[in-house]
Amino acid sequence: MPPKFVRAFIGIIIVLVILTSLFVFHEPTRTYLDPSTGNVYDDESVHKTVDNKPPIRDFGGGVIMPKLGNETAKRALGQAAWKLMHTMTLRYPENPTSDEREALKAYFHLQARLYPCGECAAEFQQLLVKLPPQLRKTSSRRSAALWLCHVHNEVNKRLEKPIFDCAHLDSTYDCGCGDEPILDSRESDTGLDGVLPIKGGR
Repeated sequence: MPPKFVRAFIGIIIVLVILTSLFVFHEPTRTYLDPSTGNVYDDESVHKTVDNKPPIRDFGGGVIMPKLGNETAKRALGQAAWKLMHTMTLRYPENPTSDEREALKAYFHLQARLYPCGECAAEFQQLLVKLPPQLRKTSSRRSAALWLCHVHNEVNKRLEKPIFDCAHLDSTYDCGCGDEPILDSRESDTGLDGVLPIKGGR
């Protein structure tokens, strides 16, 4: 019987020969992932879509912030928040991808949880239940901006403030970005529903 060392050496050689033969005689795969599209291509150029995006979470949940008792701070915060949200929807893409629509929806749901005024956040959560930012309502810059204007007017009603004319979103919340209106000047002066075109975004 050969010594232990020789048996171990022969065993290692046999394992290496088997592993090498698997790699040498196995036809290599020619599958690759296109990182820009997420598609997988194989030998027949057939592609399969790989969904490598994280799943969209439901960002629902309770209000995180406490009550804000200072009315002056509450008013200033509200004005700044509406300015941010209206400017965001006015610069939103005209033809957003499904990922961009999901991102906008998630933003509003997170805003309703993290807004620094707890009682305001609770009201915003109720408004999102009553008037949810459904993907079809955020399918374009115009629809997202008008949806948010409608939500803002619901708050104005409760606060007994004047109802804002959504046709004037551009002039009221103009960020000074110098973007062109959605509608070409050769088109009608008003949109399909009689509302002036909304400038912004790409």
